[in-house]
Amino acid sequence: MRRRQFLGAVGGAAAARSFAAHAQQSAKVPTIGFLGQLSPSAQNKWAAAFVQRLRELGWVEGRTVAIEYRWAEGRVERLAEVAAELVRLKVDVIVTGGTAAVVAAKRATSVIPIVFAGSSDPVGTGLVASLARPEGNVTGLSNQMLPSKRLELLREAVPGLRRLAIMANIGSPTGVLEMSEIKAGARTLGLEVASLEIRQAEEIAPAIAALKGRADALYVVIEALVYTNRSQINTLALDARLPTMHGEKGLVEAGGLLSYGPSVLDLWQRAAVYVDKILRGAKPADLPVEQPTKFELVINLKIAKLLGHTIPPTLLARADEVIE
Repeated sequence: MRRRQFLGAVGGAAAARSFAAHAQQSAKVPTIGFLGQLSPSAQNKWAAAFVQRLRELGWVEGRTVAIEYRWAEGRVERLAEVAAELVRLKVDVIVTGGTAAVVAAKRATSVIPIVFAGSSDPVGTGLVASLARPEGNVTGLSNQMLPSKRLELLREAVPGLRRLAIMANIGSPTGVLEMSEIKAGARTLGLEVASLEIRQAEEIAPAIAALKGRADALYVVIEALVYTNRSQINTLALDARLPTMHGEKGLVEAGGLLSYGPSVLDLWQRAAVYVDKILRGAKPADLPVEQPTKFELVINLKIAKLLGHTIPPTLLARADEVIE
């Protein structure tokens, strides 16, 4: 081959490679960073609901969008590390749920958009400036604490309630806020209050054992540590003959007596709508934080029977789901 022909061939090949690389870069799909507070097994139904709604909106995982999953396994101390890893990957948006996880993500980046599928008090914890005008790079859905409503339902389920124990992880913003509110509400109603303050799983059993007949029911503040150890908490409460009130039906499915709160599946599905808008160019600061619209009252009649406890028919009639 003559030198001119050879150089032309090499130049043509180089140009072809350059064009192919440019086309590949142009066709690069956006990446979502999924920051899970819990383990994959504990959170897979919520992740599946999120992915399914994304698909309905035109984002097919592995084809039109990539998702990087990272899990904190219920350990609050791992959230900062996991959030930082997603930032290093330069994902286009981070989606997560739970106040502690959102706080960790916000501390890790002020640039990458963050969508939360549930935060008890996003304004009070400084995640957003206001619900109508989030400002910054964070927006999503509030899940509301609803302690007064849960207390009302617990008193209806346990008519003789006089002494209330409250368990919360005080190492979590959610735990501190909700424990404070439920204590104030309980005392307003003239109830005696016993606080079970925990920070790690090893403190759960001693905390419940320390009650020793000092309570008629146990109000459990939901967050990652509590959710991860939900079966242990409910088993110990059952052994202590304590009816339990929770904030999400997964804890009732794991042996709790009743729960009331927003549908977490619905929140994750709605979070997908936020992610869709952001991937299409919207800014988090322009997307107001929305309130939950779907709430669930779930009652476990099997646990009621084991406790020798009768749930009033009027309360059963209002339940969205009854586990028998």
